[in-house]
Amino acid sequence: MPDSTEGAQRQKPITMQEVAEHAGVSMATVSRVLNGASTVDPQLVERVRAAMASLKYQPNRAARALAGSRSGHLGLLVTDMQNPFFIDLMRGVEEVAQQNGYLIIMCNTAEDSLKEEQYIEILATESVAGAIIVPTRERLQELDLLKTRHIPVVAVDRRVRDRSIDAVLIDNVAAAKEAVAHLIANGYRRIGIITGPLSTTTAKERLLGYRQALQEANIPLDPALEHHGPYNEETSRLCTQKLLDLDPPVQAILTANNRLTVGTLRILHARNKNVPADVALVGFDEVHWAVPDLVSITTVMQPAYELGRAAANRLLQRLRQPDVPRQEIILQHQLLIRESSQQRSFP
Repeated sequence: MPDSTEGAQRQKPITMQEVAEHAGVSMATVSRVLNGASTVDPQLVERVRAAMASLKYQPNRAARALAGSRSGHLGLLVTDMQNPFFIDLMRGVEEVAQQNGYLIIMCNTAEDSLKEEQYIEILATESVAGAIIVPTRERLQELDLLKTRHIPVVAVDRRVRDRSIDAVLIDNVAAAKEAVAHLIANGYRRIGIITGPLSTTTAKERLLGYRQALQEANIPLDPALEHHGPYNEETSRLCTQKLLDLDPPVQAILTANNRLTVGTLRILHARNKNVPADVALVGFDEVHWAVPDLVSITTVMQPAYELGRAAANRLLQRLRQPDVPRQEIILQHQLLIRESSQQRSFP
């Protein structure tokens, strides 16, 4: 009697990884050969084809069919692959993609517009089925390269100026406005903001929400309280120093992402400022990094995982129906009130 376990093993489909190992190439090379890319060295093409024949490899036709004449790959460009917010967003995209037979090509632009341009060129050359992009700036003309090749694009977390491109995000104006209104309700008046580069819609819109909350409370705007720069800890360290040196001093700070929050906390600790007794703090997104004397931070929570899933689902819908009207999907944020913004009374 034949060994049933051995028979089951023989029936298990050969994977692309096994083909790559047999041919001594990367999975990306195998993928390019399967998709007919012209950029692969002919000798590598022959090695891959020989490996597929030897292993009797059968490509995943279902995934290829979903993408029509294109590859079974989707591009995903994020600006900070180490940030837990983007990790959760990537998980959401990847889960939907895999459920629908697609693989993800991950790209980390590190908020660098040149790297972003290079990645977009690569995705266009590889003729991915579609792309999901966290843009480094609102004006992103490089997306025309994808559009001319009929590669659909969905922007996530941030908008682009091109109103033909779908977007999935939260209402950043409302979120920042709610955060600042909470601080005002708790007695704070000298409220500073540290936001990202104003070339991004998240930074501009969160600054606008900050201003609206102050104006509605009849608190004069003060340019000395408004700071912006790259979304990193160095920005917030420098800006927090400036806010602490003001006369009269800042009473509270809104930081527009979690990296900015970490930098601000480090400077507050270094200058022996207690949160919230000396300076209150509200941030965007959870802080997972180790910081000294960490109190629980009042935070605008964005549904990062759900943003990723919604962006992937929207891209798949556009692949099936290329002519559907442009859509902007707004998901709900949540202000989680914790220790760092406790109510205060000032003389």
